[in-house]
Amino acid sequence: MRVLLVTATELELAPLAAQLTPASYSLSSERLRAFTRGSHQVDILTTGVGMIATAAWCGRVLARQSYDLAVNLGVCGSFDPASPPGTVVNVTADCIAELGAEDDEQFLTVHQLGLLGPDDFPFRSGRLVNTAAPSNRVIAGLHAVNGITVNTVHGNERSIARVVERFAPGVETMEGAGFMYACLVSGSRFAQVRAVSNMVEKRNRGAWKLQEAVAALNDVGLRLIEQG
Repeated sequence: MRVLLVTATELELAPLAAQLTPASYSLSSERLRAFTRGSHQVDILTTGVGMIATAAWCGRVLARQSYDLAVNLGVCGSFDPASPPGTVVNVTADCIAELGAEDDEQFLTVHQLGLLGPDDFPFRSGRLVNTAAPSNRVIAGLHAVNGITVNTVHGNERSIARVVERFAPGVETMEGAGFMYACLVSGSRFAQVRAVSNMVEKRNRGAWKLQEAVAALNDVGLRLIEQG
């Protein structure tokens, strides 16, 4: 099996990369690192932070190389008390929360504006949806959630309340929709796997559990490769 692991920063997958064996084959991009784990080929793509960088680099790599599975592994913020810090989730639907226009106090999505149909490819009912879940036991065992992707992470009570009302998200990231968009366009089998580092609330870095989230994320990442 050949797997592409996509991450925004090297920090998020450093423990997993340390347990892989550097590969001898060459890759098409300086952002890619090649490894093996048993009989599996594992390429790690570090895109940089944000949905634009993620979509651009994923699009480039997926156009040049086919993979049995592409997985976006990273941390996220959770809106749901049932998914506290340290929880690992499978984001099966995502959307770009800020893509639209303000109409005074009301927010209109790009679909409500009529600039894009809600079912125009690759969208389904206004969301990016993983309709072909990978046949991976580890991924299948994760709690499935809806996500939003943002350029500005939420840390204000009023803006949090507004985005929850609009989209009812389970988690938020800065890259997820860019990854899913690129995978849907390329026809790649994929999953967006996220570990919760913090609750989405008035910004409180003291309550974040980044180390615990990274540890949980890397444990799941290694197991999904080995049990794929």
